[in-house]
Formats: sequence, structure tokens, C-alpha cells
Amino acid sequence: MRLKQWQLSGLVALISLMGGTAMADSKLKTAVFAGGCFWCMQSEFDSEKGVTKTTVGYTGGAKEKATYEEVSTGKSGHREAIEVTYDPTVVGYPRLLEIFWSNVDPLDAKGQFCDKGEQYKAAVYVKGDEERVAAQNSALEVGKKLGQPVVTDILEQKPFYTAEDYHQDYYKKSAARYAQYRAGCGRDERLKELEKYGAQDLL
Repeated sequence: MRLKQWQLSGLVALISLMGGTAMADSKLKTAVFAGGCFWCMQSEFDSEKGVTKTTVGYTGGAKEKATYEEVSTGKSGHREAIEVTYDPTVVGYPRLLEIFWSNVDPLDAKGQFCDKGEQYKAAVYVKGDEERVAAQNSALEVGKKLGQPVVTDILEQKPFYTAEDYHQDYYKKSAARYAQYRAGCGRDERLKELEKYGAQDLL
């Protein structure tokens, strides 16, 4: 079967477009952070230019296909976390670390804000020496500004398991409930307190 010239041109254009999209996607990177309630972390990273996607989920434990019910017991080894997909030509890993430190309590070893337990402990999950060094150096800088050592974990990345659909973009889908939870948890109040000591003025 012979294709007409306009059909052939359209096919070539489509293939070219698909190829360009694939090349663009291949340049994207991911970073994983645990900062207590993953709803709150998603709202912060979503607003950053260069972040193309955020996904809330679970990581750190040994069990595959973790569920919220299992993780919420605090016995699974998993923590609530966020996977950030970003374009490194627009936003760098150091900037993502800034956002992370600006939205956690780096002095809390028992969880984050009103949420306590293993599943709510803060962590930077790194892959490779470059990310590890960047995370360690940024933690030292935050500690200096606070005048206290940072207790946030810096850990090797483990498999990330996407959370249930109702948790994704919760701050958008259930804005009123999200706002009520965030206010009741004292998250912003504590962050303002840390800001007084320079924790928000990071790197």
C-alpha cells in the first residue's frame, strides 16, 4: 500500500515528535524525600519551576507493595515519602534540598510535627556520591544555622512504592480537610519558629 505524500509527512512528523518527547523524558531525574505527612511535602514541591511531577508513596522498608494501612502501624520499616521528578536543566538537586529543609523540622528524631513514629521520620534518600555529599553538606549548613546537630537521616535510596490514588494530590482534591489538618498539626507554626533561628535561610 502506497501512502499519500501528506500521510507520509504526517507520519514523519509524529515519529519526530515522539522521539523528541522520549529524549526530553530521558533527561529527567528523580529525587526522594521523607518529610512527615506526604500530603504537605507534595504541595511544596509541586510549586517549584522545573519539577514536572510529584508522587507520594512509601520507601525504606523491606516489604514490597506497601499499603497505607501497613505503613501507618509504624512497624513496616517504610516511611511516607515523595518522589520528585524534575528537569535538571531548570532546577538543580541543591534547590530541591533547600525546599526539603525549609519544610521539615530537622531537630525532630521521633517524627515530624504532630505525627510521630517511624513512618513519619524525615530523611533524604540519595543515590550516588554526588547526591550523598550534597545532602550531607546541606545538613551541616542547616545545623550550623540552628546551632544544633541535624537528626534527619541521609539514607541510600530503596524501592519507592506509589501510595493509593486517594493520597495523590490530596491537598488539591480535599483542600478544606488538608488545610484543617495542616493547621491542627502545628506544621506552619513550627516552621516559623525554626525560621527565627535561620533554618529557612539555608544554602
